[in-house]
Amino acid sequence: MIDRHDEVLAAVGRGRRARREASRPAEAGPGTVAVYSLDAEGRVASWNPDAQRLKGYRSEEILGRHFSVFYPPELAAVGYPQEELERAAEAGVHIDEGWRIRKDGTRFWAYLIIAARRSEQGVLQGFVKVVRDDSEAHARQQRSYRRFSDLLALAPVGVCFVDDNDRVREVNNALCRLVRHPRAEVLEMTGADLLHPRDGGGGLTSENALSEEEPETPVSRSRVLLRSDGEPIHCDVYSALSVQDDGSHFWLVVFQDVTERIHQAEALQHQLTHDALTGLPNRRGVDELLDNAGRLAVLFCDIDNFKRINDSLGHAAGDELIVTVAQRLRGELGEECAVARLSGDEFLIASTDVDAVGGLRVLADRVAGMLRMVVPVRGHLVRVSASVGAAMFPESGTSGEDLLRFADAAMFRAKRHGPGRVVLADPELTASLAEQMGLEEQLGEALRTDGLRLHYQPIVDRDRTVVSAEALVRWPHPRMGLLSPDVILPIAEQGNLLHELDLWVLRAALRDAVGWPRQARGRPVRVSVNLSGRFSAEVDFLDAVGAILADSGIDLHRVVLEVTETSLVELSAAARDAMHALIRLGVSFAVDDFGTGYSSLARLKDLPAQVIKLDRQFISGLETQEADRAIVRSAIDMAHATDRRCVAEGVETAAQYHLLNELGVDAHQGWLFSRPLPQADFRAVVAGGPLPLPDHQP
Repeated sequence: MIDRHDEVLAAVGRGRRARREASRPAEAGPGTVAVYSLDAEGRVASWNPDAQRLKGYRSEEILGRHFSVFYPPELAAVGYPQEELERAAEAGVHIDEGWRIRKDGTRFWAYLIIAARRSEQGVLQGFVKVVRDDSEAHARQQRSYRRFSDLLALAPVGVCFVDDNDRVREVNNALCRLVRHPRAEVLEMTGADLLHPRDGGGGLTSENALSEEEPETPVSRSRVLLRSDGEPIHCDVYSALSVQDDGSHFWLVVFQDVTERIHQAEALQHQLTHDALTGLPNRRGVDELLDNAGRLAVLFCDIDNFKRINDSLGHAAGDELIVTVAQRLRGELGEECAVARLSGDEFLIASTDVDAVGGLRVLADRVAGMLRMVVPVRGHLVRVSASVGAAMFPESGTSGEDLLRFADAAMFRAKRHGPGRVVLADPELTASLAEQMGLEEQLGEALRTDGLRLHYQPIVDRDRTVVSAEALVRWPHPRMGLLSPDVILPIAEQGNLLHELDLWVLRAALRDAVGWPRQARGRPVRVSVNLSGRFSAEVDFLDAVGAILADSGIDLHRVVLEVTETSLVELSAAARDAMHALIRLGVSFAVDDFGTGYSSLARLKDLPAQVIKLDRQFISGLETQEADRAIVRSAIDMAHATDRRCVAEGVETAAQYHLLNELGVDAHQGWLFSRPLPQADFRAVVAGGPLPLPDHQP
């Protein structure tokens, strides 16, 4: 019996020393959490910055490689990585910890969660893996073990020996501490006495069939022990059958307390499904509720003018406001309503018993009234309201995703009617959404098959010579006729096709412009392309723009890229660097619709743009409104003072043209000179010399 103890304890000591020797501090630091995804075969599909810091691989080095590269050779050789994927695929989530290796060969102690991703049909699509560097915690645990001189009596894990009748015959102090019973009491117990009622697995040996021969491998199982105060203790329990000198069997049982690990997993799961700022469920947190919709009502709420609050008072003030809104919703809505924060200033309210709150209309009006308030934020009283869209099964749809989409669309319709409005989804709305989805699919097909067309609106200088042209997309729709950007852009935005549309327009416009004739003075005509998609943090999009410019063969000094004022103000550092790289090659950037954003002139002077395009709303009042003339004069002066060109949009009368010339504008664009023209007609206009000045409004 004692010999067997010594053998077990010696193995424990060897394992501890090996782990101590292998543990080295990671560059990323203990506690670093890596998140990355795998495809169904275990190849790395995505890679976050913390994964790069923890593992030591750059994205281009690891994407597409099998994740077994992170495992020590001894684990990879026995197929342990694949075994983990199989467990995750079977159970949905697999939790583990152990040694993993970095690119440079150093090891760290990892705590990990692997979650399987499946389609709505249940087909395995891949896995999401969360890995945390627990080296420091693991090292602390190992150091605490060294304080014990008697490995059996003071082992850090619970150990007991159980006979054939499930009676406890020997126990160490760690197990006594774990269950909070004196040693003498534990020695009077059976294995079943140690287990919590929720364990439901009988005694410690009942699940193992005793035989005359030792099992080839120890049996492991998750068990729940009963603490003296009634609390459950989650343990990984390892048991091995042995034989005493007299030939009788006994079981060596080792208990590893994983309660904290279970709680950590629950905490990580909570982080994945809840919003960090408000503590409310996030979009992922309400997916299960939406998937089991039944008779469910959903309200989609969006704080009105929240961006202006952020811009004027700062993001910290915006966060305070969001927390206040969340607290009010959570505090004033009953248990029949679940509240979630989807993103930014968007909240979702779901009710499984809408009749209990008076019906959908009553609930929606109540929530809109609840969110109509004045909130003190950073010394300011901020007036708040919210647009609310509502939808309910079974009338509104057939799935939770449909329900959310209908409520979202109803909210946007409410927002168009003004702040604080409520709209309920109805058959007309759901039908329009179905049509919208059909148009999105058709637009995607048109982009793939070059089914769109470009028209060009001339931009003329003070002498009416064509110096540039703005490319404007048209869609010859087989049923709806020739569609303009006013129709195309909302479809593209809803279908997440804006960037794809921008790149198509850029590619097609450059292809056309290469063959344009020179203007009357012999100078090449510039081509201006509007980048309608927001790209403040999307350097990949600007990289794609650069690739198209390089492939076009056009002189880059002829290219002007138009970007909205808001997008330019919100540029990330990386996007700004990418823009400057294009500017150094000769590309110009224009601030489109200048004056319609909320940025100050002090901020605008630093923008990476060489052209300012005055919005048409200031041009239309130029003849009669002194304020508009003052704004236009100031904008032109500021443009020239900062070495920028100034273009006036929406010029429609000869009087506007003459006034703009007097104010010093550099170029004009508008129907006074020409509507957007097909490619062939535009080429003829360029070749015809300066445009005539009509004496009437077109």
